[in-house]
Amino acid sequence: MLQSLLPQSPINPTATSSSEAAPVTSKRSSSPSSSDDPRPLKHPNLDISTAPPAADSPEIESRGLRLLSLLLQCAESVAVDNLSDALTLLPEITSLSSPFGSSPERVAAYFSDALRARILSSYLSSYSPLPLKTLTVTHRIPRSFHLLNSLTPLIKFSHFTSNQAIFQSIHSFSRLHIVDFDIMQGLQWPGLFHILASRPRPIESIRITGIGPDSDLLEATGRRLADFAASLNLPFQFTPLEGKIADLATDFTSFRHRDPAEATVVHWTQHCLYDVTGSDLAAAQFLLSLRPRLFTVVEQDLGRGSCGGFLGRFVEALHYYSALFDAIGDGGGGGEERWEVERGVLGGEIRNIVAVGGPKRTGEVRVERWGDELRRVGFRPVSLAGCPAAQASLLLGMVPWKGYTLAEEGGRLKLGWKDLSLLTASAWRPANSTGEEEEDGVEEWDKSGRASL
Repeated sequence: MLQSLLPQSPINPTATSSSEAAPVTSKRSSSPSSSDDPRPLKHPNLDISTAPPAADSPEIESRGLRLLSLLLQCAESVAVDNLSDALTLLPEITSLSSPFGSSPERVAAYFSDALRARILSSYLSSYSPLPLKTLTVTHRIPRSFHLLNSLTPLIKFSHFTSNQAIFQSIHSFSRLHIVDFDIMQGLQWPGLFHILASRPRPIESIRITGIGPDSDLLEATGRRLADFAASLNLPFQFTPLEGKIADLATDFTSFRHRDPAEATVVHWTQHCLYDVTGSDLAAAQFLLSLRPRLFTVVEQDLGRGSCGGFLGRFVEALHYYSALFDAIGDGGGGGEERWEVERGVLGGEIRNIVAVGGPKRTGEVRVERWGDELRRVGFRPVSLAGCPAAQASLLLGMVPWKGYTLAEEGGRLKLGWKDLSLLTASAWRPANSTGEEEEDGVEEWDKSGRASL
């Protein structure tokens, strides 16, 4: 496993990222594209009954170190625009890697595909991210996220912590408006509906404004949520908005209605699969204009490509996804379902980061750490210690995979794999809204759901 080959990066976000990489074995005669291969998901040569060699065997470790060296050499060549040398390294990387092998082999397969796409785009001077429609109109991406939810606690971590924080923040309100910046299938909201239906003071209305890249998927999500709300006798309204956040920010029609009894909360679970904002800076200003009662965000602990050069971003991504592939492999996932997740979600993210990312190529400025940007535009943090942290701890106690870790830092919750932080959940509110601050500037919610010391 790659995690055993390189120094570990601590869960503390202040620590610098170490250069982690990806080992290998088996041959790869026809590696599927990481994200836009039109072929069916079923792979005829995938034998889920054949286990790869032990990840800590000398053979795997030796091949892994060789592969790590090749990947870094290739990335170094790309970083200095020596594309011909980079191309000469790809055949050996391809021969050593496999999307069906050990976690190092699988990581290498997708990074080699991404490097190949990076080299091609450099020759063509084309730096566009993966198109939204291609990714979302098909059933592949929704199914892949469903499988990711079943193979890891990553998505549940986002749901448990954010739902608890939202529930506490609206204690005194009878109406709720949720703005979901990237609703996808809306998997998060049935859990919140359940706890709202059981609270002593009945909720009078719930409306969700769901933003996403495809109108058909948005409509299907709205129907599912409406059916679920009806089963709990909850009054519900769904408004779908197709597009990117920055584009929607020019028209405030859907957000102008303000009922004093209605709390507006905003949620965003981030990923690198496609561009949600259009402009991060415009999205941050739009968020402030909504004046939400609470904003919950779950970020990948991974730079978004706005700072540093290509090589630094490559090494950080290699480190991050090596841990994530290790978690999916050792944490209980395997076989065809694991392959679908890695191909449908993680491979697409890797391709966007490696083949597209970088302000010099796209001309876009991306927010590296949203906590810093939120403070800059006028938000202050709300602590997730207490009930949200207890919910996250309960979640990890329920799952069968034992390599995951949970840490609370400055009111944020960090979910990691073997002490490498993967996701950070945090909550925020406008700085001039009602509520007292602690000495360190972080609010907490008391048991009644009010901000307190």
